[in-house]
Amino acid sequence: MKLLNMFCRSQEFKQRLEASRIRLYRLAYSWCHNAALADDLAQETLEKALKKSSQLRDPAALETWLFSILTNCWRDHFRRSRDMLDIDDIPLESDVSPEHEQHQHQVVSEVRAAIALLPLGQRQVLTLVDLEDCSYIEVANILGLPVGTVMSRLCRARRALKEALLDSDLIDQESVNDNSRIRRIK
Repeated sequence: MKLLNMFCRSQEFKQRLEASRIRLYRLAYSWCHNAALADDLAQETLEKALKKSSQLRDPAALETWLFSILTNCWRDHFRRSRDMLDIDDIPLESDVSPEHEQHQHQVVSEVRAAIALLPLGQRQVLTLVDLEDCSYIEVANILGLPVGTVMSRLCRARRALKEALLDSDLIDQESVNDNSRIRRIK
């Protein structure tokens, strides 16, 4: 530890750094599960702490400061080991045309507008069941409603949404299937 004597003026700081090595190693090992890498990370952390010891404002926060340095060393390790792809090797082909993208954007906009026109109770039930995939019982618990009310609001919301989308010519009449999807209550 002659290196420590050279860089550190405070005996207490040296002792605290030496004592922190085991905790730094243990934390690094819990992150990477590689003894050699954990040792390297702990050593790199101590090296940076020695070089930047003047940046430690509060000596009581030494452990937190060291753990922050260790976190940055861990991130740096990933940056150094990240595989890089040459952009020239990536094919720039897409199955999706700009027209298709525009149509998808239009569909999403019209569906959002139609949902926004629904009364709040129907809108809440519809979004929880169809977008967030909650069960009827979960929705009933979330909104503080009976399950039957959730089911009737959902039915009315879907019917109103279907009519609004049919009126906007977003969906065609032939593709509409009257077989409504009913979930089973658990």
